[in-house]
Amino acid sequence: MSRKTQVPKRRPIVVVRRPRGTPLTAAQREVVHRCRALPQLLDPLEAELTVSSAVADVRPDEEFWAGLIDHAVSLPSRRNHALLRVLAAVLTGRPREWAANAVTPAGPPLAVGGAWICDRSLDAGYLALICEYRFGRDEHAMVFLIDELTGGMIRTAFVTRDVDTARRRLAEQGVLNPIGAEAAHWLLAKSYDRLDRGAVAEVDVEVRRTRLLAGRRIALAFG
Repeated sequence: MSRKTQVPKRRPIVVVRRPRGTPLTAAQREVVHRCRALPQLLDPLEAELTVSSAVADVRPDEEFWAGLIDHAVSLPSRRNHALLRVLAAVLTGRPREWAANAVTPAGPPLAVGGAWICDRSLDAGYLALICEYRFGRDEHAMVFLIDELTGGMIRTAFVTRDVDTARRRLAEQGVLNPIGAEAAHWLLAKSYDRLDRGAVAEVDVEVRRTRLLAGRRIALAFG
């Protein structure tokens, strides 16, 4: 009785290709390139500044963020994962939700602290605000200059870790009074709304560089 020789079936070779991700515009590709150091950054404030600085000359809208987030989700990498985590923390509105649906937002949580105002609107035509924030025990502040002579436009904004020195130097410009966090950020929301609508042609470069940070902190102050 003969035994039939079984010929093994040949299966087609399946080539598994790495997903290419959603095509990016030139501006989006540049932003991704500027964020290449994110996986190495352990400081949450530095990570925020990196992403915010990366879009300083872009003025991103929802369509911009949607494309960037979709690309990062569809093309996994350490850089894209780090970028998504920072976006999930620093963005607001629907773009923040899109990023947060994909990853856990970068920590630690951000908390709003005290705020002070130096009102020089009558004699010098400006308001100066300093607002405190904390990542855990690490404090920092943002200092803002609002031009009252041009309808409350934001003119200067910068971040500092030396909160005491910033308050002392601001107090040298005039009387520094405490102001509620909501009231302070309401003033900032009005000023940045004008900026986002294109009402301000020329502003200090730090205003654009810190725009995402300011937006996150305004949203947080309003709960």
